Amino acid sequence: MTLDDLRVFVAVCRAGSLSAVARELTCTQSAVSQHVKRLERETGVSLLERQPRGVVPTAAGRILYDAAADGIAGLDLALRRLGDLVNGESGSVRIATGGTTVRHFMADAIVSFRRQYPKVSLEFQTETSGRRCFDALLSSNLDLAWITIGGPVRGIEQRPAVALPWVLAVRADDPLASRPRIDASDLADIRLVRLPPNSASGGRLDAAFAELGIRVGSDTSVADWDTALLLAELGLGHAVVPAVPGLHESGEDGPLRLVPIPALPPLSVGWAVRRWDALPPLACAFADTVTRSCAQRSTGACSGGRVPAGQAGLSDLSCRATPGNP
Repeated sequence: MTLDDLRVFVAVCRAGSLSAVARELTCTQSAVSQHVKRLERETGVSLLERQPRGVVPTAAGRILYDAAADGIAGLDLALRRLGDLVNGESGSVRIATGGTTVRHFMADAIVSFRRQYPKVSLEFQTETSGRRCFDALLSSNLDLAWITIGGPVRGIEQRPAVALPWVLAVRADDPLASRPRIDASDLADIRLVRLPPNSASGGRLDAAFAELGIRVGSDTSVADWDTALLLAELGLGHAVVPAVPGLHESGEDGPLRLVPIPALPPLSVGWAVRRWDALPPLACAFADTVTRSCAQRSTGACSGGRVPAGQAGLSDLSCRATPGNP
């Protein structure tokens, strides 16, 4: 039994497919199968069960998976920290993000971090959902993932960085543009450009609507906030989006207005890691830099876009604080 055997086995359990792991590792499916068979010979039990759409761990396989996944994650973190001790301030930080995360949340922080640590490599891995960010964090040597804060995830610690109030994006010539705020009841008469319900932010918004007893109509859906804002700017619909840092009205002559919706609970976003207390120092420094930048930019965005500043930011949470889910 080797560490490679365990890594491959964990990857197969997560992917549910031998062929998918073979493609990821650029090897043959037979080579992947040999790793699993070697583990089965040494343990004396069957570890995987074939199903029509792939493979799943058996009861025995689940026991080995849980232990191996935790052990590999801890070992990877230890190796990264040892590498930082050797390399000093010339190591790397690896981050999983969504498609628009860097532009909205990290741009200023990256510039600031680069000035402070000019020799550090920043590596960004784009994922299509929060679930994919969690999976990438657990299955690779990533340090951090930027996510919408949600319920507990096994093997993951989450920490909020900023709370984003919701706003209604409308064209400047829309009758709603001049309002100081939008009441929840007003949304029932609006056909919205919707975020996908399987996204974390879309799910939070739908849950908030249900909690308030609001049924909203929609004939358009988009995959991200930026597309929703663009369609609203073009006059093709109204969009309820979080007031991300740096988002503000483009002035009296601009085409878009953002009107607060105080009844909707803010959307909390921030960091996910495997273990805060084992996070490499450079990754910790990067997380702190982004958190501080978000707090500063959110306050500015809220004052410029009519969103109450009191709803915008969370206190600065250093990643050196006591670890654990918020």
